[in-house]
Order: sequence, then C-alpha cells, then structure tokens
Amino acid sequence: MATEPTAPARNLKNRHVQLIAIGGTIGTGLFLGSGKSIQQAGPSILLAYLGVGVACFLLMRALGELLLSNTNQRSFVDFVTEYLGERVGFVVGWTYWICWITIAMAEITAIGIYFRFWFPAVPQWLPGLVVLAVLLCINLITVGAFGEVEFWFALIKIVAILGLIVVGMVMIFMRFKTPVGHASLQNLVAFGGFFPKGASGFLLSLQMVVFSFIGIEMVGMTAAETQDPDRVLPRAINDIPLRIILFYVGALFVIMAIYPWNTVLPNQSPFVMVFKNVGIQAAADIINFVVITAAASACNSSIFTTGRMLSSLTKDAKRPLTMKLNQLSKHQVPGNALNFSALVITLAVVLNLLFPDMVFTLVSSVATTCFLFIWGSIILTHLKYRRTTDDMQIKFKAPWFPWADYFVLALLMLVAIILIFQLDTAIALGLSIVWLGGLYLIKGRQMKRSRT
Repeated sequence: MATEPTAPARNLKNRHVQLIAIGGTIGTGLFLGSGKSIQQAGPSILLAYLGVGVACFLLMRALGELLLSNTNQRSFVDFVTEYLGERVGFVVGWTYWICWITIAMAEITAIGIYFRFWFPAVPQWLPGLVVLAVLLCINLITVGAFGEVEFWFALIKIVAILGLIVVGMVMIFMRFKTPVGHASLQNLVAFGGFFPKGASGFLLSLQMVVFSFIGIEMVGMTAAETQDPDRVLPRAINDIPLRIILFYVGALFVIMAIYPWNTVLPNQSPFVMVFKNVGIQAAADIINFVVITAAASACNSSIFTTGRMLSSLTKDAKRPLTMKLNQLSKHQVPGNALNFSALVITLAVVLNLLFPDMVFTLVSSVATTCFLFIWGSIILTHLKYRRTTDDMQIKFKAPWFPWADYFVLALLMLVAIILIFQLDTAIALGLSIVWLGGLYLIKGRQMKRSRT
C-alpha cells in the first residue's frame, strides 16, 4: 500500500517564481483603472509608485530573510506564528486566506463581464465558473503545472506593457499628433505642474498605489515548493520589485507624456487610447484579451495561495474532517484544501445574484484593507526574528535594518490614516479592525478552552 506524500514537491523553477509575484501584482487595475490613478494625482503618481515600490522591495527583503532561515516552512504565516505567537498567526493566516478568496471572487466576476464584451448573450456567471474549474484542474495536477500557466499569463501582461512603452516612446520621439495635442515630455509638467492636485492629491493616491502591489508577498507561499530555494528566492526577491516599479512607472510615464494627465479619462483604458491612436483598430479587443488573462492569472494565484494557506492552517488539526484539508494528494499538492477553497470561491456566483454590487465592493474593500495588517505583521515578524537571531546565521540579510522596517511600518500607518478621510475607505478600515479583533478573540477563547 502506497504511503501518502508528507512534503510538497519542489517543482517550481526560477522562471516560475520570477513571474508568479509579477503575475499576482500586475492586474486589471493597470490596464483598465490607471486612468483613475492619473486623475487622482496627476504626474506625481509616478513618485507615489516609486516610493511604494521601494517600500515593497524592503518588505520583500525582510520576507526573503525569513524564508531562507527555514525553507521547509509551508508559508510566511508559520514564521508569524513562531515569532509573534499563535494568536497573531491565526489572525494573519485566516485573514490572508479570506482575502485571496475575495480577490478570486472579484476576478471570476470580472471575467464574466469581460467575456460579455465579445459575447453579450452569455450569462455573466458562466465564463468565470468555467475558468475557475479549468484552473482548479491545473492546480490539482502538480505545482509545476500551476507555475507554467502562471508564467504564460504573466508573460502576456508583460508583453502588453512593454508594447505600450515601446510604442509610446516612439510616439514621444516623433512628437506624434494626438486628438489633444502632441506627444511630448513637456506634457508631464505643462498642465498645473508635477503636483497639479497638490500634496493632498499625492497623499490620497498612496492608498490606491499600495493596494496595486497586493500579491507581491506571494513568493512567501512558494518556498517549500521551489527548486534550489537558496539560489532562486534571493534572485526573485531582488528582481521582482524593481521590475514591477519599471512596468508601472514606465507605463504611466509614457501615457502621461502622450496625453496630458487632465485629458486621460478615468473610465477609459489609457492602453486602448494609445494603441488606437497609432492605428491599431483592434486595440479594445487586444486589451480585453489581456485583462481576461490578467483576471485569470489573479484567480490562478488565488487558488494556489488559498490551497496552501488552508493546508498550513490545518496542519495541527485534531478533527478528522479538518485533518483531511492538510493531506497532500499523490501529486504532492494539497488537493482537499484546493477543492474546498475553490468551492468557497464559487459562492461569488451566488453573491452576485443575491446581493447588490455595493455589498460585494465593500467586502472586497475590507479584504484589500486587511493587507496593511498582513504586510505589517511580516515586518514585525522580521524585527522579532532579527532580535533573537545571531547575525552570523543569516543567509540573506535585509539591508538597512532596522530603519528599513520602520520605514515600511510608517508608510503602512500613513496609508491607514489616509483611509480615514474618505467615507467608503473609512468604513472598510473600521470593518477590517472588527474582523481582525474578532479573530483574535476567537483564537483566545480556543486557547483558553484547550488549557482547561
């Protein structure tokens, strides 16, 4: 009788890990929602992306130091539990799981909307459900199959961004005539200067920019399944933030040099505007294809992440049903946890039928806001780890400790304060605090019960 696998297979290659976090981070927001970001802050949005990008690089270096201290840990939550305590680990783990569940729900909903651009008669819930089923099957095969699919999804997004940057630079060099003037670097400062919305516009844009980097920490879920993690993870962590900054800053820089910031419409894709301007009539169809792959990529990442997180959260379970969620399949993937997570994600179909859009948007906002706490917990874990570890034992030392950690925490705190000043984000922040506090109390009661 064959024994069940006890450890996940290390089938993720360097190129998979390199593009997994890029794929998880560069989503539909850049292709469809960048017009809104530009309208909020004007050209100063570039500084917002640079500043937050630096903070994300420092976050990733802190996470990398933790991961390489023990590459057999299932996820970064295991480190949180070890250094910040069981209750904090419980809160972070279940919050991270529900956050990615919510992201997946939003993405399969979006896939249905994007498909109706081509096929208006198709029910909105059907395409997302089909994509979810296909991606679940791929994730159940091997972790390598997930990595390969995510690699190609991410590559499509990268090609689209690089295409925009190359076309845009040619247009700027040629001073290409557009419906609103000529493409020129002068457009970056000609209409109200670099800070046309003042300091308030710049600060308010920080929340949107921080949330656009969600998913960068996904590398923290891959360590136990990566080939040669001591070599691959440092390379991936050093390269990923810099590439993401390049893609975001490069794309937005080109867009605002072609079109003055005040002519970019918040409800229209700037990518479509640029490609149509150079005579590509199928621009809308091309970008629709890209955003479908971007949404599918985020959904794929969600299935992977929620499956691993649920498996990690149930590794010490005592009840037979819960214990099954931690079991690995013959393909060395957490099959039961993947199936259960996908089943919960399908509730998006029901939620979209029963509840108005506003309720679903609010749930997504709460989940997004919780990432401030998740990232903050990674930094606090790193601070505790460094204070209890001999420097000589550290394999991949994060730079500028502890000031780099304090900088990241200060930025996260600043964004949390900024959320208070707008009603919708203030409500999301308040509900996030209630959620986190509720989980903390639940775990406290469980621990008290187990002691008695």
